[in-house]
Amino acid sequence: MGMVKTTGENPLDPVKVGLLGLGTVGGGTVNLLERNRDEITRRAGRPIDVVHAAARHPDRPRTCSTENIQLEFDAQAVVDDPDTEIIIELIGGVDLAKALTLRAIDNGKHVVTANKALIALHGNEIFARARERGVTVGFEAAVAGGIPIIKAVREGLVGNRIEWLAGIINGTSNFILTEMLYAGRAFGDVLAEAQRLGYAEADPTFDVEGIDAAHKLTILASIAFGIPLQFDKVFTEGIGQISTDDVAYASELGFRIKHLGICRREADGIALRVHPTLLPERQLLANVDGVMNAVMVQADPLGPTLYYGAGAGAEPTASAVVADLVDVVREFTLEPENRVPYLAFQAHSLSNEPVAGMDSVETAYYLRMDAQDEPGVLAEVTGLLSNAGISIEAVIQKQPAPGAETVPVILLTHRVREADMDAACTRIEALDAIHGSLTRIRVESLT
Repeated sequence: MGMVKTTGENPLDPVKVGLLGLGTVGGGTVNLLERNRDEITRRAGRPIDVVHAAARHPDRPRTCSTENIQLEFDAQAVVDDPDTEIIIELIGGVDLAKALTLRAIDNGKHVVTANKALIALHGNEIFARARERGVTVGFEAAVAGGIPIIKAVREGLVGNRIEWLAGIINGTSNFILTEMLYAGRAFGDVLAEAQRLGYAEADPTFDVEGIDAAHKLTILASIAFGIPLQFDKVFTEGIGQISTDDVAYASELGFRIKHLGICRREADGIALRVHPTLLPERQLLANVDGVMNAVMVQADPLGPTLYYGAGAGAEPTASAVVADLVDVVREFTLEPENRVPYLAFQAHSLSNEPVAGMDSVETAYYLRMDAQDEPGVLAEVTGLLSNAGISIEAVIQKQPAPGAETVPVILLTHRVREADMDAACTRIEALDAIHGSLTRIRVESLT
């Protein structure tokens, strides 16, 4: 398996591309390459043509023309085609995608992928193999769809020290929380609608439990801080426990609930966390609604910047795939050591800075509990918090529903260490006057 030669080609010859997966994004990529062919050629310096593609069902009707594409079932045949110089991996999943990606690299082909799980879980191995073979791996489409956030952090902010990064990086969970806010609908009802609309899969676990966002945060944290990809160290919490009452109470307090991915330098390392978060309603990220994505980056010396756009879909994701294709073609004549590093920092300079544990992370908290409707309960709860050194910023105590023995109590605290809040919540839940478990949501001002 010799390396495909990419130097000395006639600059007018098209770059031949092999495509793995001709579904929504694959079809969008072929269409975009055709529709904007002249513009892309001018930017890349050579035309870019998909000439060979693999699809699970080659005979199905397509959203793009396959007239000039050799289409078949066998993805390995595409990877082994000696005429192709770049492989686009859009099949999803991990195991097969990893095997095909490594085989393409061993064949001396450059790879462009939209597969965030593949990069988050196996990127360290893939990049090491690519460095050995002197090829490029592009993964802009793996995070936030069409938003060029990888390029922005890896190249545009190269002179900055990143202090923190926070983003709405899963459109499904953002759609659900948006509908719960504006329509007052329950989580389950909105999730069912998201599935009908195609925003959520039949098994929505990856989206609503934060796994998809954690894959993306793994990648963003690595390029922001120059640390190896470490998906297994991301604290991950979903939105299934959020009720319409929580959304309404948060709004009453001047906040909106968003499912955020956050990476931040802490005293004992870099914290990587995905969880529901109360944001002040004036905060830019708090006003990103529906299926849209947005990432905010705080950097020195630039300060805060916000990157907003479509986080999924055929054309937004195809936009990112084509951007990577053009970058690969532009780098054909560069020696590997002169190319932009995969994870923004040179491979030998990746940091061993630890990932901070959640116990030491400091945030403010929203707490909701069902309390017995009797005098002294609120004083007992606030006393426990005070004894733990936790101060209270706001309190809402609602009237009990007719015939109800409990009343909802909502507290907003000042910033506190996670470990201290864990201990305080355990003591509060042990009170006879508190029914069931507390609902607690972290609060961030992102300043």
